[in-house]
Amino acid sequence: MRIVFDELSETKPGGLVGWSFVESSSVLIDGVATGVADPSDSPVHPSGVVSIDQVVVMTPSLDRTCGAITAATGLPLKRIREAGGGVRQGFHRAGRVILEVVERPDVPADRPAHLWGVVLIVNDLDATVASWGPDVVGAPRDAVQPGRRIATVKSDVGLGTAVAIMSPHTSSN
Repeated sequence: MRIVFDELSETKPGGLVGWSFVESSSVLIDGVATGVADPSDSPVHPSGVVSIDQVVVMTPSLDRTCGAITAATGLPLKRIREAGGGVRQGFHRAGRVILEVVERPDVPADRPAHLWGVVLIVNDLDATVASWGPDVVGAPRDAVQPGRRIATVKSDVGLGTAVAIMSPHTSSN
């Protein structure tokens, strides 16, 4: 899986604007721009980012968006979680990448799905946080997954997308 960011400008918000899957077609998936990824193209970023852990999609309709993802990619919905307050989460797997689809009751029903955020895996979380500095990223903390840690890029950095960085999977995960 690849993700595409666009630059922030005076005329558009920027941020996460598209994704690509191996063995997919170039289509819109419930409003999300989708392309075809080259499986041999997997660069390591100078910051130590080595892969994508998860991509978060916001939608007014979990059923509609998860159905569109399955129809376009063949990736089945693995589970649904009731998060409380009318928020539901659906999870698909694209290889090692988790596609988290979040249905929120405050999103207008006629709005298409949109890419909301991404969690990136870095080789050395502490080194990346130190390199980026406290003006860019918060302090690392325990992640939901046992044995992993996560740090969130601050919203005032202006990326236009929620971004977090996470330590790699341990052999016991």
